[in-house]
Amino acid sequence: MKTMTCHQLGGPCDLEHHGETADDVIAAQDRHLKDAVKAGDTTHQQAREEMKGRWRHPKQSLGWYRDMKQTFADLPET
Repeated sequence: MKTMTCHQLGGPCDLEHHGETADDVIAAQDRHLKDAVKAGDTTHQQAREEMKGRWRHPKQSLGWYRDMKQTFADLPET
């Protein structure tokens, strides 16, 4: 299990996401951003829009995805 924060994934806060894979923490970040914006947290709005854009245009977002997978791979197990 490894941990990445909202901030490490492009968001504004330090909420920790835990997962066995980079895809686990990326999915957790997506849920977190959706929930935060739905609750009225405007500080997460820009990151939410960026995440939505990545889901809509995955080929254009491969660089970000590769970077996050590498960052995750480089983290120590928690």
